[in-house]
Amino acid sequence: MRLRLTPREDSFYDMFADSANNLVTGARLLVELISDGADRAAIAEKMRACEHAGDENTHAIMRRLNETFITPFDREDIYRLASTIDDVMDEMEEAADLVVLYKIDEFPKGIVHMVEVLERAAELTAEAMPRLRSMKELNEYWIEINRLENQGDQVYRKLLAQLFSGEYDTLTVLKLKQIIDRLEDAADAFEHVANTVETIAVKES
Repeated sequence: MRLRLTPREDSFYDMFADSANNLVTGARLLVELISDGADRAAIAEKMRACEHAGDENTHAIMRRLNETFITPFDREDIYRLASTIDDVMDEMEEAADLVVLYKIDEFPKGIVHMVEVLERAAELTAEAMPRLRSMKELNEYWIEINRLENQGDQVYRKLLAQLFSGEYDTLTVLKLKQIIDRLEDAADAFEHVANTVETIAVKES
């Protein structure tokens, strides 16, 4: 049994859980945003508040990191995990903001599948964060996130094919592509979170 002369700061686990739960809120707001008849301006405003809450969580983690002598795992991994979670929220918020700025009223059907991928990835990430305490039963998390990211890639390519099929005018294509690109970036960012968790788990095993 290893003895610690200085107590280890374990509040990071709860802080990461809060950040991940905030991603679930953001992803569910995206589901609402693309629903028929949605008040998109109001939902985008909620998304901005969610993104600000994410920023506050990230800053709190960074402040705690600077104040802590003994951390539960490597300092650079704490920084990276906080940053990658923040990246996910930033991409989702930007997508929502573009929907309102570009006054998009109708979406390609496939966009629902892309948002469903993000919602499921957010839920899995939120479920995984508490398991950082024990570093157990995490491998299924990053495997499933990788599968979801691959699924998201397939949906993304189909959406691009639909956009460039001639069904939409050029300006609409440009607007929708920027939104879809942000959703794809969010899916990639979820994979970066999972990769970071895998790195932490391997180091701690």
